[in-house]
Amino acid sequence: MFNNESNANDQSGAQDKLPSLAKLWGKRYVQSLISYSHLLSNRDRNRFSEVSSLDGRAQTAKKLSDSLKFASAQAWSKTESLLSAEVQRHGINPRLIDPWHIARNSHQLFEKVLEVYHQGHAPQSLATVIGPACGRVRAEIAANDPRILGFMSMQIHYTGQKLLESLSQAERVLIEDYFKVLDDHLYMPLQRAYEAAASHSAQSQSLVAVQALLPQSSSIAQDICQYVIQKFGSYASLSGVLADETVLISSIRDAEMFQIYLCVCTLENSLAAFQEELFPLCLMLYPPLKVEWWLVRSLVEQLAEQLRLRLSTQPQHINCFRPYLSAMQELFSAEVIGA
Repeated sequence: MFNNESNANDQSGAQDKLPSLAKLWGKRYVQSLISYSHLLSNRDRNRFSEVSSLDGRAQTAKKLSDSLKFASAQAWSKTESLLSAEVQRHGINPRLIDPWHIARNSHQLFEKVLEVYHQGHAPQSLATVIGPACGRVRAEIAANDPRILGFMSMQIHYTGQKLLESLSQAERVLIEDYFKVLDDHLYMPLQRAYEAAASHSAQSQSLVAVQALLPQSSSIAQDICQYVIQKFGSYASLSGVLADETVLISSIRDAEMFQIYLCVCTLENSLAAFQEELFPLCLMLYPPLKVEWWLVRSLVEQLAEQLRLRLSTQPQHINCFRPYLSAMQELFSAEVIGA
């Protein structure tokens, strides 16, 4: 149905392309740390140096490892309270939701994050370390029911939030981007995108279009959210008004997530990621979070506008995304899901 220049039999450069997309995505995690360090006073800079040393990282990692079990229990309680009614409403088999299995996966993934942090590696390097493990967890869950991914991603997100509460400001700034890497790789099909990219030749127009989009995805998400705030600033979801820091961070992540699903569909030459994961997840997660469908439509419309503006000098890239972007707009139309 759609044109695709990928060639599954052409493995030229395949081993290089998978990490290259991970590196493109990973570069985004260094900016907040750089910006923060420039604003520090001399006294705060000394404290920052202490906690960022290997000894300081070891102390932070141990503190968080000791707190992980309790934080995980608190996170599951919050996840369950938000989503328990959706299980019955969407006809999800409750036997597929195994709290112990979800907690075990969450614990193992956080331990990997803490190990990388303890070793002093930069957060962007975590993307290549944690990506395969997150991909396996996502694939395992999605094989039974993709909607269970919502429970897993919320568990990871709320566990990270609880762990950060126990840290000093310097410690939080140092480690929160590591948690964001994990959060992103569970919330978004990043590993699926990396693996889909590996099946393309280096000259694939679809691959080149995705490589052009990824470095801009964070900026695009921020512009989308600023537009929504300006237009609907008084609107409040369950977590607060759109301009609240916590809500803004989640909104930016959602705008990034829609872009990653768009990339996956483009690379796979298929709507499966939309139809089997993104759409069912949104149907389950957005209502209990008090996110209205007209707001989601505004996000999708602004995504289309941002791509048109950002890629205006590269119409071949727009053409690669266009059929899948149109499908996304149709899925979230008022005719399909209501106002």
